[in-house]
Amino acid sequence: MSETNPQEEPAKAGRRPRGSVTVATIARLAGVSPPTVSKVLNGRSGIAVDTRERVEALLREHGYRRTDATSAMPIVEVAFSGLESHLAVEIMRGVEEVVRDRGLTVGFTDLQGRAPRAGRRTADLLLSRRPAGVIAVHSAYRGQYYQQLTASGVPLVVVDPTGEPVHDTPSVGTTNWSGGIAAARHLLDLGHRRIGVITGPAQYMCSRARLEAARAALETAGAALDPKLVRSGLFAFDDGAGLGSQLLALRDRPTAVLCGNDLQALGVYEAARRARLRVPEDLSVVGFDDLEVARWCGPALTTVRQPFAGMGRAAAEMVLRLAAGQPVEPARVELATSLVIRESTAPPG
Repeated sequence: MSETNPQEEPAKAGRRPRGSVTVATIARLAGVSPPTVSKVLNGRSGIAVDTRERVEALLREHGYRRTDATSAMPIVEVAFSGLESHLAVEIMRGVEEVVRDRGLTVGFTDLQGRAPRAGRRTADLLLSRRPAGVIAVHSAYRGQYYQQLTASGVPLVVVDPTGEPVHDTPSVGTTNWSGGIAAARHLLDLGHRRIGVITGPAQYMCSRARLEAARAALETAGAALDPKLVRSGLFAFDDGAGLGSQLLALRDRPTAVLCGNDLQALGVYEAARRARLRVPEDLSVVGFDDLEVARWCGPALTTVRQPFAGMGRAAAEMVLRLAAGQPVEPARVELATSLVIRESTAPPG
């Protein structure tokens, strides 16, 4: 009886060691040619959507990891979702500070952008440029992008301001809990006890961390957070304005509002204007992020600073280590947040 070569036997769940599968095996299982699998790995065009998805599913299932990737170009791509302009400039500035000294340049990719050909996605265009590494900003991160990049041999790091990741990709974040505690304690020290909270989407860990930090700070001070004063929405101006108007319309309205980010805080400014309330005389407002606009609005916004440029620098260092075949330890880096006190907070009137 002849011996069966395990590399030639069709793979079944649990039978093939992850990483041992070849392009030829994936091609046979998918019913396509090896060049078609290579096109998927390189983000090339000319492949039907269902074929591409079938090949990618097999790559994920068998944990394929490319070992013969073509030479990378001297560029680090920063991938955003909708470009997120309020974060993009600072993050890319930090990345550029690191990679320029290594002879590389920085590019950017909008993963919400429309792909130019049927059956091809923006992530495929990114792969076709053969970057030395990819830095994905939090909302641009998707599991399929990770699998696609990893299978193609492209190093990936996530800049993840939204909180503790649920994936094993190397990532950079910030101390959301500490930032939330500092913001709440600042209002408590000013004498506020009826404090409203507008948080971000519930599926973001940062939203939960900042909300629970505020709750813990208030409970420790003997001023429990009133559930009627908690709202959740997108990290957007319009949501801040709408949810802020709800809070300010309450008979026993809050004297201060903690916001999930600076855009929400600016929305609360607008809600206060509509309600003919003054900031900070009638209402104190605290944001989170410290965007440039926080210094320019009137009054200047008290907020928790996230070091976006520093996050970009840390992510660039990590992705370059991965590109050089070096281990990244620790795989998760968290940079400190800090409270920046300006003119939007004062003792309750």
